[in-house]
Amino acid sequence: MVTNERFEELASEALASLPEALSSQIDNVAIIVADNAGGRPLYGLYEGIPLTKRGPTSYSAVMPDRITLFQAEICQSCNSEEEVRAQVRKTVLHEVAHHFGISDPRLKELGWA
Repeated sequence: MVTNERFEELASEALASLPEALSSQIDNVAIIVADNAGGRPLYGLYEGIPLTKRGPTSYSAVMPDRITLFQAEICQSCNSEEEVRAQVRKTVLHEVAHHFGISDPRLKELGWA
């Protein structure tokens, strides 16, 4: 298992590794690291209003969307820091895709689920 500080570094690296064309379009999103998913089998969770659902009258004065990464669930499924790094990156990509309005079925088609 990696330390909390190292896990946060890996999350930052994953976000920074996104192509500029994609990362420049991310709007009003906070990345949060939580210890665990409260008994749910989740690596990450997107909560918010996807870009495809936002409009000038439906999206104003709102709290940032949240992408939560669940450290315990990710670390328990990995055997090395490199595996943790890869899973964090995959999870960040998956949850950012939800921010862009991409559904779980479509993510499965793309191999990101």
